[in-house]
Amino acid sequence: MAGMATHVITGAGSGIGAAVARRLHARGDELVLHARDAARAKELAAEFPGARTLVGDLADPDKLSWAFSHQSLPDRVDSLLHIAGVVDLGDVGDLTPKSWRHQLNVNLIAPAELTRHFLPQLRAARGQVLFVNSGAGLNAHAGWSAYAASKHGLKALADSLRHEEHAGGVRVTSVYPGRTASPMQAKVHQQEGKEYEPARFIDPESVADTILLALDLPRDAEINDLTVRPGR
Repeated sequence: MAGMATHVITGAGSGIGAAVARRLHARGDELVLHARDAARAKELAAEFPGARTLVGDLADPDKLSWAFSHQSLPDRVDSLLHIAGVVDLGDVGDLTPKSWRHQLNVNLIAPAELTRHFLPQLRAARGQVLFVNSGAGLNAHAGWSAYAASKHGLKALADSLRHEEHAGGVRVTSVYPGRTASPMQAKVHQQEGKEYEPARFIDPESVADTILLALDLPRDAEINDLTVRPGR
């Protein structure tokens, strides 16, 4: 994506999303950063001078359309980067419908709704939709059912979207990082009752490298699925 590309990014406040936003911001691209509320939008705008913000609660996808109708959406979108996510571990015997719904809403239904909103701009720009999935989107382990279900669903969303939009020139990529040193990982360790050692996991900057690789790939190729595992 040469020149001044415009990227809509969820999850830019921390971890992988922040690493990607910093890199794109540093090279002069236009950023539209999603925030769950006005206070968060203000923080992101201060952290990334010149970036625009877009407010809407991913936990309540039904209201995103209404929220966006009261804000100015970008005319051009070269990439839509779905990086936000939530995790709430628990065995099937313990997880409540509320926990299932929260993870499905934020991790799956909201990305589908955001994609629906920005598809006209993405089609016009022959742009790219990139989903930061998870190793849990490929394999489900004990205690991870709801999160893994949301991420398995995200893989299905990406795969279907790729088939639907390929002829029109919209590229669709899923990135499956292993455990990454981030606030989410700290929360997972807390839920698992384990001590958190960030050095054992992937640096968010390394995942950002792979995301930029997919975005900057020449137009004659498309990375469909990219699995990134801890190298140590």
